[in-house]
This record gives sequence, structure tokens and C-alpha cells, in this order.
Amino acid sequence: MKLSRFFDDLMAVYQAEIEDLKSDSEGKNVLKARLREKAQQLPLLLPMMDSNPEMLAPAFHQAFIFMNPLALEGVISKEAHQLPAWSALTKSVRLEPWAEALAKLVLKEEGGDRFLVIAAALEYLLRGHRGAQTAAPQSEQDEDDEDGGDDDYDGDDGNVGRYGRDDGDDGDDRDLDEAGADWLVEQGFDRKE
Repeated sequence: MKLSRFFDDLMAVYQAEIEDLKSDSEGKNVLKARLREKAQQLPLLLPMMDSNPEMLAPAFHQAFIFMNPLALEGVISKEAHQLPAWSALTKSVRLEPWAEALAKLVLKEEGGDRFLVIAAALEYLLRGHRGAQTAAPQSEQDEDDEDGGDDDYDGDDGNVGRYGRDDGDDGDDRDLDEAGADWLVEQGFDRKE
């Protein structure tokens, strides 16, 4: 199965949201506390369910038990308007007991059904049940096929970045640090020496 453009785009934002929740300004791991806060804030965040599901989905981080991962493979290949109903996944995906009350709250809202499917799919991808993080979205792979791309090239030129992806860099992360520092100065912060 191929990863849809919808989930490819959403997954990048969801991963960033989870990473952002992991540590505080002192570098301490505060993920559990922040996830509890997200769960408590869920009723206030419900209006964002359709427009920014990645902002609510962390409330369901580690909330899903995947009984049949193949069912999720079908979901992550679909665009937003093609997603199945949550009830179609209930035999394949179960909720942890602590998340059932949150799910009931979400399902009462319009779009709650769709949101739970999205949250489950994001968790499925985040947990690495498939190699989707490195797979190109379906439309990009189709374009590559049309262009007559080199099918023998495995994409590994030895320049692997922090997250196991080719970052196109020669290993010199100093340029990125300098660019970040320059940007912060432009925003009005003092340069850190």
C-alpha cells in the first residue's frame, strides 16, 4: 500500500507536535504530563477537529491497540474524503480503557467519527507499523513512474540525516545552526555565542 498525500502531509505535522510535547525548555521529558493536559483540554479543542486534527490527536497518543494492522494499511492509502467510518475499524482497532471516555466525547461531535480514524492512522504510522515514513506519497510515486525514473537507484547516497532520511547535506550541520541563529536575530533575539 502507498501512503496518501493527505497522511503524508498530516504525519509530518503530527510527528512535530509529539516531538514538541516531549520536552520542556530545560530538556526534561514531560510528555506524559503534557499528554494529560491535552486530554483535559480536548473539549476546548473540539472545534479544531476538522481543520487541525493533529492538534487533538496527541490526546489519543498510545490510545490504540491494532488488532489487524492490514486494515490500517488500507486507511493510510486514502485521501481525507475517502476515509471509512470509525465503526468499520472497531474490529481492527481497539481503544485503551483510559481513552474510551475521550472517544465518546469526540464521537458526539460532528466529524468525530472521521477524526478517530485519522488519529488511529497517525498513531499507526508514528509507531512504525510500516515503512511509510520513508515511502513517497502515492501521487509522487506515480509521477516518478511517468518520468521514467531510475528504478535501480535505492536513494542512499550516504548522506543520512537525523531521522534516517537523506538530508542532502554533506554532514556539516554548522550551516543549519548558523541559518537558525540568523533567523532568530531577524526575529529580534540576541545572537547566542
